[in-house]
Amino acid sequence: MHEMGIAMQVVEIATASIPDGMKNARVERVNLKVGRLSAVVPSSLRFCFEIITKDTPLEGAELSIKEIPVVAKCRECDTEWTITGPAFNCEKCRSGSIEIISGRELDIESIEIADE
Repeated sequence: MHEMGIAMQVVEIATASIPDGMKNARVERVNLKVGRLSAVVPSSLRFCFEIITKDTPLEGAELSIKEIPVVAKCRECDTEWTITGPAFNCEKCRSGSIEIISGRELDIESIEIADE
């Protein structure tokens, strides 16, 4: 389960991102962008996050996950479309020369800290 490793890194990055003058602050929410091709199971990541955050400034924080769809672009006709199933050809011109332009993301979008 690679979600445990991802959760550990999210906690490490989020903890390091707390400003020096706010080291005792409580994090309320961590907002992630996760692409559908990143092979992350959101429910597993939330479970791991909950375990990893025990006794940290992130304990009790919500892990908000925004799933990013897989979007492709045809290199031949510049058509862009959202892929919902297996796709090896452009949906317009049927060219096999396609590029994945989103769906691989795994980014911390923001960290929300509680008001003191």
